[in-house]
Amino acid sequence: MEANTIENTAQIQEVQPWFSLFTDFDIDLFKAGKHYQLYNKLGAHQAEHLGKTGTYFSVWAPNAKYVSVIGNFNGWDRYSNAMHVRWDGSGIWEVFLPDVVAGECYKYFIESNNGYQVEKGDPYGFRWETPPLTGSITTNINYTWNDNAWIDARRSSNPMQKPLSIYEVHLGSWKRVVEDEPRFMTYREMAVELTAYCSEMNFTHVEFMPVMEHPFYGSWGYQITGYFAPSSRYGTAEDFMYLIDQLHQAGIGVILDWVPSHFPTDEHGLGYFDGTHLYEYPDPRKGFHPDWKSLIFNFCRNEVRAFLISNALYWLDKYHIDGLRVDAVASMLYLDYSRKEGGWIPNEYGGRENLEVISFLKEFNDAVHHHYPDVLTIAEESTAWPGVTQPTSSGGLGFDMKWMMGWMHDTLDYFKKEPLYRSYHQNQLTFSLVYAFAEKFVLPLSHDEVVYGKHSLINKMPGDSWQQSANLRLLYGYMYGHPGAKLIFMGGEFAQRHEWQHDYSLDWHERENYEHKGIQTWVQELNRLYKEQHALYQNNYSSEGFEWIDVSDNINSVISWIRKGNNEQDNLIFVANFTPVVRENYRVGISLMGSYAEILNSDNLKYGGSDVLNSGNLETYPIPIHGKNHSLVLTLPPLAVIVLKYKGAFDWL
Repeated sequence: MEANTIENTAQIQEVQPWFSLFTDFDIDLFKAGKHYQLYNKLGAHQAEHLGKTGTYFSVWAPNAKYVSVIGNFNGWDRYSNAMHVRWDGSGIWEVFLPDVVAGECYKYFIESNNGYQVEKGDPYGFRWETPPLTGSITTNINYTWNDNAWIDARRSSNPMQKPLSIYEVHLGSWKRVVEDEPRFMTYREMAVELTAYCSEMNFTHVEFMPVMEHPFYGSWGYQITGYFAPSSRYGTAEDFMYLIDQLHQAGIGVILDWVPSHFPTDEHGLGYFDGTHLYEYPDPRKGFHPDWKSLIFNFCRNEVRAFLISNALYWLDKYHIDGLRVDAVASMLYLDYSRKEGGWIPNEYGGRENLEVISFLKEFNDAVHHHYPDVLTIAEESTAWPGVTQPTSSGGLGFDMKWMMGWMHDTLDYFKKEPLYRSYHQNQLTFSLVYAFAEKFVLPLSHDEVVYGKHSLINKMPGDSWQQSANLRLLYGYMYGHPGAKLIFMGGEFAQRHEWQHDYSLDWHERENYEHKGIQTWVQELNRLYKEQHALYQNNYSSEGFEWIDVSDNINSVISWIRKGNNEQDNLIFVANFTPVVRENYRVGISLMGSYAEILNSDNLKYGGSDVLNSGNLETYPIPIHGKNHSLVLTLPPLAVIVLKYKGAFDWL
């Protein structure tokens, strides 16, 4: 019998009946980079052909000389199941293999025109082996959703006019199951525990750090190989859908971290896919990321843009995701990002802006908002790039929201300072309001701030244990009173002492401690207040929703402000004291005459405070101050924030 060769196998299979999921229209869209549902075409799909059930495989490899499907079903023989290249110049190879059913491990063997040989996972694979194994797995995803009420409500409302309090979660380290030895919690176990916890804590959304399959667990999911597959470390695609479904049924939205900025160099991944730089820029000055030692997508290629936008829409379509937080946008926008002089290529006008990325991000946002107008896109963009959240029709990038990194850095830097020195740095707290409405912002206290020796949030705070806890409660109170959506990384809500460690569970036992439990209750109450008080979200991204009362009391390190709803009687007054000194008879200007009540105080005993409260009705005096005709006299608790609300006019009026 003649030995298998590339030439012989190709000749044998050329005479077999052809089967394809692609139409000519699909191919035209693919070449133009406008096919946004490529996940229905490329990859491995269960199909029937000539009365036989099997799997249709297709892969884009335009510079390949030979491509085959290898797997357990053919003994990983590179020459048993050759693929056919299409005649239309698309570079797509395809084959139908009868009797290959769901659950089969496979890869593509590719020999390039330059002689390079490699075995690759499926770029469009819906399921992958559990790392360190690297194969793709055929699958037939079958899940019945029960979140119709959530989806209908989402479609009929504007998410930008609702409270948005996000709990950022790393799936592998939120909580471990302790048996013979600790193990990951599965998607279905998390569907019970995480859903109940977020409901108890009054968070409106969960944001998952990247769930897509990644070979190196220590990358936290940011080095992705399986863009279309939830990590098999925690279960199946259906299991992850169940988690999302349960969160939705509990009234909790789901945001995914999405990473179009770079991908790893692992041989089984996208890099040097067909013996050429297919997915990445060929020049390392543009195609290799020096910080992360990873590859950068080639945004000049239509097919690569379609791959990424199809991937974004896939998670919205198949997994009912409510928002995408786009990672590392600044690294995409600037050609010289983290590069030394001479180590980057200017654009055609000599500038540092990546013009293809600008075009891509606009196209991505337009595509998402066209197909899913009720879904949020959020940019992690750390510079002052203009118009990140402006519509593309007005020249902006088209995101709904942007992380407010400047607020985060300035605020944490301020809170690290001993109270004795804070009077000299009060502008660090107040400067953010100069630009707070230039974009639509999320205030992030994210995972990046509690790793690599930066300390946990509570250990950033100065003073003894009580002062650290009071400072952290004050930080959260200031954050929830500040315009913008809110984000807290897991563990921060109960003041975990240790830095986050991805190889371990959060220190849930710390909640047994009075101070930790008090901080957790405080965050729970802030989330409740955020949901219930119109003034905190009706004008959350507009200057109409905020007014300073006094920012000039540097000596006492006290600031006061108003959060405004559509109705003046819904307004909330915030007064924050950033020193451990109790301020008696502290006068604050008020525009609306009548009585007020203290509805929240971070120094309350139940939060771990010293219980310096303003009880009963607080009545205004006709004494002008701070440009107001009336004023209130308050007792300001130490290292604390209080929230006041109008109760009504005087009885005699």
